[in-house]
Amino acid sequence: MIQLEVQNLTVRFGGVVAVNNLSMNVEKGSIHALIGPNGAGKTTVFNAITRVVRPSGGQLAFEGESLERLKPYEVIGKGLSRTFQNLELFKFMTVGENFLVGHHREFKQGIWSQAFRSGKVVEEEKATWTRVYEIAEMLNLKNRLFTLAGMLPYGLQKMVEIGRALMCDPKFLMLDEPAAGLNPVETSEIKELIGRFSRKMGITIFLVEHDMQLVMDISDRITVMNFGQKIAEGSRDEVKNDPKVIEAYLGESKYA
Repeated sequence: MIQLEVQNLTVRFGGVVAVNNLSMNVEKGSIHALIGPNGAGKTTVFNAITRVVRPSGGQLAFEGESLERLKPYEVIGKGLSRTFQNLELFKFMTVGENFLVGHHREFKQGIWSQAFRSGKVVEEEKATWTRVYEIAEMLNLKNRLFTLAGMLPYGLQKMVEIGRALMCDPKFLMLDEPAAGLNPVETSEIKELIGRFSRKMGITIFLVEHDMQLVMDISDRITVMNFGQKIAEGSRDEVKNDPKVIEAYLGESKYA
């Protein structure tokens, strides 16, 4: 089943065409990687899907419903969540508070219920903190919940951003360079987590990543971009042996 449809997507910034007539589909429950050299347009695709930038042309649909008229915060309500290429944490808030930001759309009680601490508010807060602890334990952050996010090492800050993205219970998780800046041990942990999100939690994973070993290890399908255009798409074996990909990005038989 196709979960995300991208049809003839084009994004222009003035006279620069960042994404040029891109079409691709992401299957439900898959791990789908979007790769390419720096400046290929990968993050712009993410930004167009999540409505951070407005496409110049084309169509975007999630589970058959158009995304084109939605505001960024409305996209989250459809079940899509994301991380960013550059960490976008609230560094002077605790890890737990950052997680709660990711859950803000799930709060159902109004301002008066909140002010007078109704029974439903207390029940909702208890359920929310249960979710916070579950995600923190999954990401090995349970002992860091009351630490300021900006005080953590870079690798753990990455985990905080992923945790915040998980707080809205997404069906479709977009990870923008999750392994960037991580050491080999941290990269291995990220790989294990992505596998758990997909295989055990049933979350579709759509990732942009430059670590080709990670991409080849976990991806079900790979789309390759260069200069804003799709140049290849297929399985790991198909992509790594494609002459256009080898020339543009992967290098001579490194992953053969």
